[in-house]
Amino acid sequence: MTGKPRPSFPARLDRPSGPAPARPAGLQPNFGPKPSAAAAKPVARPTPHGVGLDSQAVRMAMVNKLAAQGISDPRVLAAMGTIERHRFVDSALVIQAYEDTSLPIGLGQTISKPGVVSRMAELLLNGQPGKLGRVLEIGTGCGYQAAVLSLLATEVYSIERLRGLHDKARENLRPLRLPNVHLLFGDGMVGFAKGAPYAAIIAAAGGEAVPQAWIDQLAVGGRLVAPVATTGGPQALMVIDKTPQGLRQTMLEAVHFVPLKSGIA
Repeated sequence: MTGKPRPSFPARLDRPSGPAPARPAGLQPNFGPKPSAAAAKPVARPTPHGVGLDSQAVRMAMVNKLAAQGISDPRVLAAMGTIERHRFVDSALVIQAYEDTSLPIGLGQTISKPGVVSRMAELLLNGQPGKLGRVLEIGTGCGYQAAVLSLLATEVYSIERLRGLHDKARENLRPLRLPNVHLLFGDGMVGFAKGAPYAAIIAAAGGEAVPQAWIDQLAVGGRLVAPVATTGGPQALMVIDKTPQGLRQTMLEAVHFVPLKSGIA
């Protein structure tokens, strides 16, 4: 994947073909203009001593539960303990932020359970040393999973089809200033060919089958993790490994995700 020009950001993907639209004058990539040297200087904060939502203790309690559920990759556990999930949920639901439950984030969508986020991240890593390369995330949602992936991959390209959630994710992620996360507004079912090939692809919505565009954009040696509908109806996690000999598919445990849809809204 080295040597391939890196796409400019932010991008709009509601035009599947033809030249990309010009960036409006003054629009900055990623999450806005870089702060001045003075503004960028970190502000010292006292180490939290309680068990409030800002405390590392409450996140470590969640991490311990994830480990008890079978998550064993230390990189995943460290990422889950670093990203503050309560910053990605509505204020009325923050008290539930570190419970292993999905929560509504508006527009009929949800933030996935910590157990599911960590499970899928661990499947992507697949025990391989070091960080993942370039990762494509289908369904940005509120931005939480993209933030977790930013600690596990060299670059994260995340697509959201709902404008309201795309904007919300930008607001949620802006304070974190993650230089390797690129948010895209467009149809996730067509992927993002300009960033391909991807070392890994992860989907936060489930359909009847994995779109061919995702398979095409997955690098040889790469892995795709996505929910798909089974013959009986309920969804299950599917892992697809793209080997030199072809595709290898593995069906895993039952899951429940929002439906995969095409287009933008």
